[in-house]
Amino acid sequence: MEMSRRNALIYGLLLALWALVIGWQTAEHFRVQRTARVALGNRARDISTTLGTVLRAQRRFGGIISKERIESALAELLKLGDITGIALLSSAGTVVASAGELTESHTEHITGPAEYWDTHTVTLMNLVDLGTNLTRDIEGSTPPIIIPRDDLFRHGETNRPSARPPPPRPPPPEIPTNFSASLTITSMPSFSPGRRWPFFSRPRWMSDDEYQAIIQKQGVHSFHIVMSTAVVKATCAQDLWLRLIICLFATAAAAGAGLAWRTFAKTAELQLRLVRASELTTHLREMNLAAAGLAHETRNPLNIIRGLAQMIAKQSGIPTDTQSQSRAILDEVDKVTAQLNEFINYSRPRELRRTPIVLPSAIGEVVRALNYDIEEKKVRLEVKAEPLSIEADEQLLRQALFNLLMNAIQAVDSGGEIIVVASRQNGEEGFLEIRDNGPGVPAERRKEIFKPYVTTNQRGTGLGLAVVQQITLAHGWEIECLSNEPKGAIFRITHLKLVTKH
Repeated sequence: MEMSRRNALIYGLLLALWALVIGWQTAEHFRVQRTARVALGNRARDISTTLGTVLRAQRRFGGIISKERIESALAELLKLGDITGIALLSSAGTVVASAGELTESHTEHITGPAEYWDTHTVTLMNLVDLGTNLTRDIEGSTPPIIIPRDDLFRHGETNRPSARPPPPRPPPPEIPTNFSASLTITSMPSFSPGRRWPFFSRPRWMSDDEYQAIIQKQGVHSFHIVMSTAVVKATCAQDLWLRLIICLFATAAAAGAGLAWRTFAKTAELQLRLVRASELTTHLREMNLAAAGLAHETRNPLNIIRGLAQMIAKQSGIPTDTQSQSRAILDEVDKVTAQLNEFINYSRPRELRRTPIVLPSAIGEVVRALNYDIEEKKVRLEVKAEPLSIEADEQLLRQALFNLLMNAIQAVDSGGEIIVVASRQNGEEGFLEIRDNGPGVPAERRKEIFKPYVTTNQRGTGLGLAVVQQITLAHGWEIECLSNEPKGAIFRITHLKLVTKH
């Protein structure tokens, strides 16, 4: 429970840190996006200031500017690269001068400063509020008027009031020979620093009605600048990729830290289990030694009981019942002794002494030892062994063969069949099989029968196959129980190491 709480705390902390990094990068990306847009607005502010300067520089004829001249200046501004269109609009919303690519949405008349972003461009309107000084120049007067050059000259010729030709200028005064440096110029109008020069005013050849009408149609009321958003998009895209890479690394780092902690937690848990298993193994080893010692000491009184029962059974003149009871005592003592012997064999440590062994010879010796049981049950036993030499402990190999053959003899019925097969598995290993035509072993119990005290034979102790598995594992072999079609079982030992002859 404590480990689960600690894991939840660590995973929650990692998740919080990951979310913090993701949120931070998202906020930074939006900040960069806003900064890029502000920079584009500042760029438009600079352009509007330049445009105001152009309007002041090209004023003439009482605030009337040639449309050709102003559009030529606007075209020069388009060469800056980030401007796609410029339009000067009147108060009525009509375009009085323009340059570049413009659509109806770009020149739509809207009061008040505004920015309209679309897929590829941004339209900035009423840029008099974005830094131009034009409003200070026309404050209290009329806006500049933009008309075509032909109309400009036509207005100057037809609307100029008819009057007598201007009187000839008087000849310049003669400069005396004794000219002094203290000449006073009286023909220039007086100008004081605080006086405001009337930049835009009604031309003398226009009436007030004409002048007001042309102001409504041709007077500059607002700027509409259309700028490309390619730079903003490129900046945002580059920053987005950077943030995505950072988020990817943050995700990988959080996942890696989580996996590392999971591995660490599992390692710590396994170490704890290993310590507990080691303690349990030590305890079981001690219990095993104590049980083996108890079993060994129990055989001595059993031998005494068996000897006394034999003496009673051999005496002459004793009743028949006493003799039969003595024989029953001998049988039960023999069963208990056999179980004790198998238990001692199972609990004994397996110390191997590997030597080259001719496998067919070892099989033949074990078969001869079991010849009495084979003949008593009328079992037909056949050995099909290739002349193989393996590396094994001779005593333990014979014990394993003895237990397997005895298990097969007990499993088959009278007149049954047992086949022993020994052959090569590959160039370096061999295998050994004990086949019988007995009842076989159910599929769900083929792995359990190698456990202690698990048996399918009512007269068995359940330790014979457990001892066989101990011996095979000590040698590095493998044993398995298979089905022998159409009837019976196969016990196969594999990975027997062959001894090559030089």
